[in-house]
Amino acid sequence: MSEKLPEKEKMPVLFIGHGSPMNIILDNSYTQSLVKLGKELPRPEAIMVISAHWMTDGTFVTCNENPKTIYDFYGFPQKLYEVSYPSPGAPTEAELACRTVKKVPVKCSNQWGLDHASWAVLKHMYPEADIPVFEMSINYSFNEWHPKMLQHHYDLASELKEFRNKGVLIIGSGNIVHNLSLIDFQNVDAEPYEWAVELDEKVKENILSGNHRDLIQYLNMGEVAKIGVPTLDHYLPMIYAIALQEEGEVLEFTHEGFQHSSVSMRCFKIG
Repeated sequence: MSEKLPEKEKMPVLFIGHGSPMNIILDNSYTQSLVKLGKELPRPEAIMVISAHWMTDGTFVTCNENPKTIYDFYGFPQKLYEVSYPSPGAPTEAELACRTVKKVPVKCSNQWGLDHASWAVLKHMYPEADIPVFEMSINYSFNEWHPKMLQHHYDLASELKEFRNKGVLIIGSGNIVHNLSLIDFQNVDAEPYEWAVELDEKVKENILSGNHRDLIQYLNMGEVAKIGVPTLDHYLPMIYAIALQEEGEVLEFTHEGFQHSSVSMRCFKIG
């Protein structure tokens, strides 16, 4: 890969809790934290997003030169569907990902674009939409309760480390606690459930202590993990982020809090 992309300043890794699409148009402490991040981070050459909203049979990356804005949400105010994020794609970096990852075949896709796990976040961080962006999908083809599933994704993510030295900002976009069946949809500021706060704090402690084992074997965190992570789609992007942490790297929580009672908006930066 070094023959294709020059060495650049080492980029941080982000995990972003993206929450409701309404955050696209809201001005709150969460969206303000994204604006702040965009101003403080070194400017990336390209951005790779591991998206909770692109679950596939196999592993894919978007290789489009001009990825479309995907409105993968329904029943929201019309003004959300009038927002676009026309960033260029990053086909060179995407194709390199196909060649760099050895654990599994990674294939190019020109069918997908940028779903709201990507553009709803980047709209606040980089509103000019002038940085090339590509997504990596999450292989969800095998039984999600298989004990080795999360380890598989952790190991796959570790193969992406070299991209950090090539000016690529890697973002895992999901939510650590994400139970839509118990959501208070009408109230974004609803008091969080006790079990949600408990799980969020346990995850925080494990992240800070570097206890990746219990984050991978997340049911070790008890009954609250079963409630707070009913499916793995939004949890897995966090696993990608922690897998990219190198020894001695500082980790900083850039936002903490909840929306709609059952969605943790916790975000962190590595490096």
